[in-house]
Amino acid sequence: MALHAVADRLESLGPRHWVTSILGAAGSPAEREQWLAADWQALDTDLRRRLVDRAAFVAFLFGVFSKLLIGLETFALVLLAFNGGRISLHADISHPAFFDMLISAVVGTAASTVVAVLLMRPQFAWFIAGAPADPAQRRAVARIPIRQVGADLVGWAVSFVTYALIADVSDFFLAIVGGAFALAAITSCSLTYLIAETATRPLAILALSGTSEARVVHGVRERMVVVWGVSSAVPMVGLITINAGRWAEWLPPAAGPLDWASVALALVALTSGLSIVMLVGRAITDPLTEMRKVIEGAAEGDFSRRVAVYDSSELGILQTGLNDLLDGLSERERIRTLFSKHVGDRVAELAIAQGEEMVGTNTDVAVIFVDLTGSTAFAAEGDPRETAAVLNVFFSVVAEVVAEYDGLINKFEGDAALVVFGAPTALADPAGAALAAARELGDRLGEKVPLEWGMGVGYGRVFAGNIGAENRYEYTVIGDSVNEAARLSDRAKLGGSPVYASDAAVAAADPDEARHWQPLERVLLRGRKEYTEIYVPMELAKRAEPPTLGSVLSELMKLPARRARWPHVVDSPRKQEKN
Repeated sequence: MALHAVADRLESLGPRHWVTSILGAAGSPAEREQWLAADWQALDTDLRRRLVDRAAFVAFLFGVFSKLLIGLETFALVLLAFNGGRISLHADISHPAFFDMLISAVVGTAASTVVAVLLMRPQFAWFIAGAPADPAQRRAVARIPIRQVGADLVGWAVSFVTYALIADVSDFFLAIVGGAFALAAITSCSLTYLIAETATRPLAILALSGTSEARVVHGVRERMVVVWGVSSAVPMVGLITINAGRWAEWLPPAAGPLDWASVALALVALTSGLSIVMLVGRAITDPLTEMRKVIEGAAEGDFSRRVAVYDSSELGILQTGLNDLLDGLSERERIRTLFSKHVGDRVAELAIAQGEEMVGTNTDVAVIFVDLTGSTAFAAEGDPRETAAVLNVFFSVVAEVVAEYDGLINKFEGDAALVVFGAPTALADPAGAALAAARELGDRLGEKVPLEWGMGVGYGRVFAGNIGAENRYEYTVIGDSVNEAARLSDRAKLGGSPVYASDAAVAAADPDEARHWQPLERVLLRGRKEYTEIYVPMELAKRAEPPTLGSVLSELMKLPARRARWPHVVDSPRKQEKN
């Protein structure tokens, strides 16, 4: 942690900090994340132009500052190499080489700036216009940093040619200056590449938006070579050159016990190396940090976030791959949600856990079968919109109550519903849950459905599992208790109470629930050999008149507004207790 803190502090002192600050992209982590996640396609023209102006200002400011600074370092190193490494307050700073080198640096800087602007004008114009990026445009944006390096090389070449034309020096001294300019150009071009990559990131995001190209333009390995070149190769080559020149007596020996030329090279290596390491480090850690945040969001269930694709190295491929992966996970989650709505959450989880296996088990369950009376004629003779409204109310009430009591809607069959308690998820008291759900369901349906209906509750051992063909199967329950619930439902349609339950269900339920039921009659149900004693809920022992269609439709119109204003009023007492 201490090393991370040191690295963050050093980075805040480096060039990338003030570059991104001028861009307005790194004022804080939150602002930076918002900047990277912005919808660049939706930016207006004025904002695009301001971003371009800032990027151009950064490029110009950094180009002038870095080239003049590197030119000053180069002059100092050449001077120290030729005067034996002496540092004196009385040094002749009016040495002709100083003014000639200053003039050549200014001319070279102007030349590189002009070339850089000419190379960037088409890309800036495209960004301001906001036109979609074709493959050629994407390649052009990806090559911006390397083209800026080319502009920088042109500037250093112009600087050397200008120096050769105006400086009255020997060919040997000119060759030494040329070598120094070459080493300085390597450092300058490396910084230019990294700053250009950061400053033009908005263009890269816009160009690569919505694409899935997997192509490395400038890889991580090349960036590491840049780090090695600036922090190690350039100063080491300079040090070897100075010592080789002294050995060959081309340069004067060190004039004192301390060789200030070597010290200056070491200082240059430390400062320039630190800048390069911080820039390259951030170029690598930025994409990784952004991807980590998106992955953490996905782990928490948020599949809507995506990373901005802007890197031209292997990290850019990783950014694109992560977005493609999230697209797949989002689509999978959408399909899973739809699947759960069709078969229920528990069946969906069971199917995912078991894969393609068609397996089942024998278990004791409670079954509710509820069926509307006269719905066929109502649908044939009534308004289709009214039919849909009534059926939606009926199925919505069934779904809400069943979910409250941990049941499973095994299937909707036209105007009927088959509900199972105890499978596929085991319940401590499936019979008690089914009877309690039947009582509440009877109460709600009596208030909201303008048709007669009948409900039967059965209990017993069934087969529960996936059955069907290899390419089409479903979860179902098969057993005598299912048939019993259906027969009880048919009989309840004609009886005094709309809810009938078998004696087996009441006997298997918890006593607290069983006391709400009273015996009604003992009958022989169709298709069965043994008599069944029928129980009815005390509060529904007498069939009530169903509500009118107008009142149901009126309540249906009010339901969304009531849920929005008073959700606790609409929810059932059972649901309020759970919450």
